[in-house]
Amino acid sequence: MPIKTLQPSSYDAWNDFVERQCLEATFCHMAQWQTVMEKVFKHRSYFLYLEQDGAIAAVLPMALVQSRLFGNALVSTPFCVYGGCAAVDEQSRQTLQDHARDLAGTLAVDYLELRYQNRTNADWPCKDSLYVTFRKAIDEDVEQNMKNIPRKQRAMVRKGIQAGLRCEQDQDVNRFFDVYASSVHGMGTPVFSKKYFQVLQEVFGRQCEMSIAHKDGDVNAAVMSFYFRDQVLPYYGGGYAVARKNKAFDFMYWDLMRRSCEKGITWYDYGRSKVGTGSYSFKKNWGFEPQPLHYEFQLIKSKSIPDINPLNPKYQMFIAAWKRLPLAVTKVLGPHIVRNLG
Repeated sequence: MPIKTLQPSSYDAWNDFVERQCLEATFCHMAQWQTVMEKVFKHRSYFLYLEQDGAIAAVLPMALVQSRLFGNALVSTPFCVYGGCAAVDEQSRQTLQDHARDLAGTLAVDYLELRYQNRTNADWPCKDSLYVTFRKAIDEDVEQNMKNIPRKQRAMVRKGIQAGLRCEQDQDVNRFFDVYASSVHGMGTPVFSKKYFQVLQEVFGRQCEMSIAHKDGDVNAAVMSFYFRDQVLPYYGGGYAVARKNKAFDFMYWDLMRRSCEKGITWYDYGRSKVGTGSYSFKKNWGFEPQPLHYEFQLIKSKSIPDINPLNPKYQMFIAAWKRLPLAVTKVLGPHIVRNLG
């Protein structure tokens, strides 16, 4: 079975497989991520696919993340919640995975990482206790969705409504980026470049949406969401300090759920959170049950599974120092650091 490398001329066939033919494929398998990896992060991409009888039978989007600070890795898919090989049968999956493992050895990386939603390779080392995802069906009735939110969290949504908050969709990435950059700075996390969000908006087009929550014109919070099949994925969100006072986060995510319901969207994917963090608690309080993510590894030069995450104690001094930097400085330095994280 021939293994091929994705070229722009094959984007339509690849995406048709991802969106219509392979149920286990996710938004993070879309061909546009190849453009994002190469155009924004300058990472060499290895978007591989396998054909049977002239039709795609499996896809595996990967990129090479090279860093002096964090090591070298072949990852599917960097900067994405999900990844791994999406296939119509196990033979096709195994063929692509074997090829990826050989490629990782040829590239002499520290490890190969495949970000599966479900445990796929029982004999591979696996990180399944750090990240979870939150997904829940959207009822076809708007009011029923409101009732499905646990009472205390529902009260927060109503307070946001009573505070006079409004949501509007924006085509200009600037307002969203200012909110997001300020929010992640407060958490001590390096921010992506503005170019990253501009390219996401450009390559995903109508599948990408930015919502701004404001009160009397004053921006409180913002979220960039994606639409895939029958799903809505609020992917990047943030808010100013006033957002907590006005319950803007609760209102904004409710407004997205309400509008998605009216569009006929049937799944709300709240995305990835680390166990024990504030975002984990926030999503759980909405009545979403955490579902462990299974990130599987093949160790090439590494002796153990990497632990590159803000909860690692060795990064605490860096996080504290980053919070003290001026926001303008973090906007300049952040993109150079975050591109190494994947």
